[in-house]
Amino acid sequence: MRKFEKSKKLDYVCYDIRGPVMDEANRMIAQGVEILKLNIGNPAPFGFRAPEELLMKMNSNLVHTEGYSDSRGLLSAREAIVKYCRKKGIEEVGTDDVYTGNGVSELITLSMQGLLDSGDEILVPSPDYPLWTASVTLAGGTAVHYICDEAADWYPDINDIKSKITERTKGIVVINPNNPTGTLYSKELLEEIVKLCRENGLIIFADEIYDRLVLDGLVHTSIASLAPDLLTITFNGLSKSHLIAGYRCGWMSLCGDKSSAKGYVEGINLLSSMRLCSNVPAQSVIETALEMEEETKKLLVPGGRIYEQREYIYEALNQIPGISATKPKAAFYVFPKIDIKRFGIYDDEKFVLDFLRDKKILLTHGGGFHWEKPDHFRVVYLPEMEQLKSACSRLSDFLTYYRQE
Repeated sequence: MRKFEKSKKLDYVCYDIRGPVMDEANRMIAQGVEILKLNIGNPAPFGFRAPEELLMKMNSNLVHTEGYSDSRGLLSAREAIVKYCRKKGIEEVGTDDVYTGNGVSELITLSMQGLLDSGDEILVPSPDYPLWTASVTLAGGTAVHYICDEAADWYPDINDIKSKITERTKGIVVINPNNPTGTLYSKELLEEIVKLCRENGLIIFADEIYDRLVLDGLVHTSIASLAPDLLTITFNGLSKSHLIAGYRCGWMSLCGDKSSAKGYVEGINLLSSMRLCSNVPAQSVIETALEMEEETKKLLVPGGRIYEQREYIYEALNQIPGISATKPKAAFYVFPKIDIKRFGIYDDEKFVLDFLRDKKILLTHGGGFHWEKPDHFRVVYLPEMEQLKSACSRLSDFLTYYRQE
């Protein structure tokens, strides 16, 4: 019988946030086992609810959003995004430079498919959000990982970036606020990255989906605001900040000087048109959503749920012998380090798989974020406090007897 294998284009593509460990979790769930999922930033299952005003707005818009929109998106949505960009100090962007998407994920893939040929390179952080590496690879390019330094609050290592720029490098991905580490980059660091891009003619791909989820009174700086002379593609959306991940509502904005990228823009327009348009009902609430940020801010201050859960998970993890964690300043992830010598750990995927089977908690191993050493894992701290306390207690107990060697 004829056999059909997966495309060879997928040989080096992975997305371990929903990979083999998730498959095992699903097998266990099918058998009736209750699993606490700390592997994915999905607010709804943990009791977070979108603002009622937003839901009412979408409901009232349904009758008007039954047809296709312009391939870039509704004009009202794009105008609101341009207004938001200017609020962030980004002036070189107009409505024709904005593309709405079924989440940012779709647009990441589109942006790589429109740019890369075989042999082209894109600088991607390590650790990364793995869709970036997967999209570069699937488009035929090569993801070259630059190191983010845990000892320097997970900031990118500028010298490492410099050492990895070649004549084949077309751009750099900057994830700020960062997933999986939760760090927030300073303006000074971003200016250093901009300087490198200016010197080497690189496109900046700015993943800023968490820019409205910043803690401790800190301020997010959009890298595009520092580089009006460079092409910067900024990615953002409502999935996290407005708690509507399932609605799939994202966008990308082409900012700065686009004069040297006319062919690339043609490619983006072609790919955007091929999928006709993104989810129109979700687009219809972008304007309203970007004018209502107070609901989100309530979660980020003392007494707010995300703030208090961040405080707890940071302290609790650092109290477990053999675990250390840098305090996240944004988003809702922490990327703790595990003492691999203490526990004889040589395979981080095996570690999270063993933990899943023993304690019924699903994590994502550091290798899933293209971190080379088997000494990190990511925790999503969205669950209610009691669930987080239970998870930390179970992890602490597990590590009293776990050894891989």
